[in-house]
Amino acid sequence: MKEGVDVSIILCAYNEGNVILDSIGKVDDIMMKTGWDYEILVVDDGSLDDTRQKAIRCRDERNKGCLKIVGYERNMGKGTAIRAGFAHAEGRFIVLIDSDLDVDPELIPSYVEALKANDIAVASKWNPKSHTTMTSKRKVLSFGFNALSRLLTGIRLNDTQTGLKAFRRKVLERMVPKLVVNRYAFDLELMSACNHCGFKIVELPVNVHVESMVSFKEILRMALDMCRVAYRLRVLKHYQRS
Repeated sequence: MKEGVDVSIILCAYNEGNVILDSIGKVDDIMMKTGWDYEILVVDDGSLDDTRQKAIRCRDERNKGCLKIVGYERNMGKGTAIRAGFAHAEGRFIVLIDSDLDVDPELIPSYVEALKANDIAVASKWNPKSHTTMTSKRKVLSFGFNALSRLLTGIRLNDTQTGLKAFRRKVLERMVPKLVVNRYAFDLELMSACNHCGFKIVELPVNVHVESMVSFKEILRMALDMCRVAYRLRVLKHYQRS
């Protein structure tokens, strides 16, 4: 790992060709103001559109040495994308943020600052200071998922799924090799594992606008993954092993 890289921001992208340039630009503008040495990693999770080509063109045309592009041909899910991004990340602190602009990246610096006193900082839609726009149906689904995940896994967080999280590097170095889920419940697996391994986690406000809906098929897969995570957590003690 290079000396001097303070923060690595990992942007996982799947078919985000219409917004990827805006995402990179916004994150870059915010990070330039901090004075930190940073890098932005765009992980193209097997997009079928021009996401990767636009990111590469942005890097080359703007001579952005801080911008790295990682990609592979087949869509593998968020878990795989984050593992791929982390394998190339060099920062002391790692920020994971969705590339679809649902989450406002303005708060990234405050999440990194929170790591001075914590191991992990996570976004919570239910924080009293959060500004959240989402449909009533999506709110009900989100609340139900969180309630069930707390019951099954014992996690003490109010929200595991919102797409902004920051970690001390040591956390992901320890936890990433233990993770199994690649898709819908990846965030739950990661945060449940971190919670049970004793890392200090703080929930912070977030500005988030959610328009997309979750299909019944996706809900079923998340429920199955949640049960598998609970089994590995409570019965196998998989994540707690050294």
